[in-house]
Order: sequence, then C-alpha cells, then structure tokens
Amino acid sequence: MQIIINGNKDTIDGAPTILELLATKNVESPDMVSVELNGVILKRSELGSVTLTENDSIEFLYFMGGGSVQ
Repeated sequence: MQIIINGNKDTIDGAPTILELLATKNVESPDMVSVELNGVILKRSELGSVTLTENDSIEFLYFMGGGSVQ
C-alpha cells in the first residue's frame, strides 16, 4: 500500500496500526512522538487501534525543548 510519511511516498505491507508503523520504521523514542494522520493529531491511546489505509498521510512530530537564556 502507498502512504506518505513526513512528506515522502512510501510503500508498506498490509494495513498496520500506527504503533506497528512506528516499530517498522524504527522510530526513535516512539513514546515521545506525536502522530498526525491526514491532518489530525491522534491521541496516544489511539495509536494501537488506528489502521492505515491507501494514500494516508502521516507526520511524525517531535517536540523539542530548550534554548538559551541571554
């Protein structure tokens, strides 16, 4: 099946859940990633039950903190 991950076309087998996709793509610190599916940010509780379909667009969002005090 064809999907888009972070703006890049990708081909995956079957219809995995978002959690399965995170594992398949070896996403670092999956517990620290927010996932946007077709423009909607998913709740963490949904990641194991939402399955992907053809042409879905997924964005893995990493929030960073930090900066400097001047």
